[in-house]
Amino acid sequence: MSEAFSDTNTLQLEIFPSRLLKPETAQNLLNEIADLSGVIRLFVHGPRLPQTVPYGPATGMPVNHPGNTVIEVGGQAIELAVYVGSIRMEVIDADVKEQVREVCEDLLPVSFEFREGNFIPRRQTVTDYAKRGPGADPMMIGMTDPKGKLKNHPVCILKPEKDE
Repeated sequence: MSEAFSDTNTLQLEIFPSRLLKPETAQNLLNEIADLSGVIRLFVHGPRLPQTVPYGPATGMPVNHPGNTVIEVGGQAIELAVYVGSIRMEVIDADVKEQVREVCEDLLPVSFEFREGNFIPRRQTVTDYAKRGPGADPMMIGMTDPKGKLKNHPVCILKPEKDE
């Protein structure tokens, strides 16, 4: 397994709204958080949205669900595959944590819990190893959906490193 990516001085946060977020609300919140400097990585977590009808007379037909939409975050189009139930992130320090809290208080129309803890693995897991191999990018550690297919739901990098 690889060495730990995250510095032990970084903070991991979870924003847990009392209700599932609509795509528009999630887009606004994610854009504001992505604009903050000091956010290392973040991901949305929630129940999976069905893409096709799993059983019954319409088996295999696409599901026309209002949550199945494309949102734009950080200038990139992202297809939502889940209802946004929580947002987990890694930030560099407590100042960024307070900025994130302020953004949530301004934009979220519902009450929310704001937690600090360990939500993203700091070392490569067995699932990471199986999906990406031993030489995987350390930034992708813990960002693997065990049930998802990488080709169907890729990880979107919002702030790619600039080549100098």
